[in-house]
Amino acid sequence: MVVTREYPLTMYRLFGVAKAPTTAPSSEVSPITPAMMRQVVHIFALVGESIAEATHALLAGDRELAKHVVQQDVVIDTLVNEIVDQVETLLVRGDALSSESRAGLLTLLRVMPEVERNGDLAEHIARRAARGLGAEMSPRSRGLIERMGEVASTIWREATDVIIDGKLEAAGAIEDIDDELDDLHVSLTAELTSGSMPVPVAVELALLARFYERFGVHCVNLARRQIGRDGAD
Repeated sequence: MVVTREYPLTMYRLFGVAKAPTTAPSSEVSPITPAMMRQVVHIFALVGESIAEATHALLAGDRELAKHVVQQDVVIDTLVNEIVDQVETLLVRGDALSSESRAGLLTLLRVMPEVERNGDLAEHIARRAARGLGAEMSPRSRGLIERMGEVASTIWREATDVIIDGKLEAAGAIEDIDDELDDLHVSLTAELTSGSMPVPVAVELALLARFYERFGVHCVNLARRQIGRDGAD
């Protein structure tokens, strides 16, 4: 049996007008189709899997899993590009679109690159996992990276709640979680300057810390876009 997910009305409103055909006949049909919605949901799920798997691959020294994350990023990029192409086509050809529909399409057009960047950040982490970086890390740095991975997964779930399930109240929690990622970034930087690891390893870990920190920033930007604030950072 095929189960069709019923997306909350809030999700449609985040990206434009109310969905049809359940609305009144006079209501405008959203130009964002259920098929596009399903693809957006799938992309969010893939990014969530990627950041969790990249962290696990790094700490466990699982090079095969790391390679899988790298390959999955290609899939994410392709899916994002498909959505962007569809949205651009709708904007260019949709002469009859209302201002509300155009605003919704533009929101989706701005959201997807943020999502893609987080997939790229997971891929960057996975590439270092594939090189065996995890085995060269100090015990304290491993603990900090493990926690950063956990927090990154949590903040992505919250961002997904805002975008997919329309839980705008989760936006405030996202900024609090991002603060923890920032604190962990500072702690890891201090560990790197302690001299407990060779300089080349410390340099790579500094990049890893930056990847996790930027992952959190993109989640904050996503949430801000959905509640009408400036998402630039």
